[in-house]
Amino acid sequence: MTRPSLRAGVLAVAALAWLLPAAAAAGGVGRAADAAPEPAPDCVSYRSDWRYTIVVNDCAASQDVTVEYLDGQPAPCRRVAPGGQATFAGYGPQLNYVTAVRTCAVAAP
Repeated sequence: MTRPSLRAGVLAVAALAWLLPAAAAAGGVGRAADAAPEPAPDCVSYRSDWRYTIVVNDCAASQDVTVEYLDGQPAPCRRVAPGGQATFAGYGPQLNYVTAVRTCAVAAP
């Protein structure tokens, strides 16, 4: 390796080492389990059939919920009022069952 290319390699590694902690602090690289959604409270229940999954909120407060599917299919986050319900996709012919109801954050309009 020639001296100029060695120097360029060392400078690149040094720059990367300097930038990584800043990216991790900003929530980029190294972001851990704080992004993992929590299970919905026990007062939230669901029932699922071939076509629809109905999530029911029997809590005293509104709940922002989504469902997890067996194959990881994405599902929207929906706010459900106390005593209300939200409809999600059912398991369909692929038998993509709901595995959990999770909390989420409804995106601001």
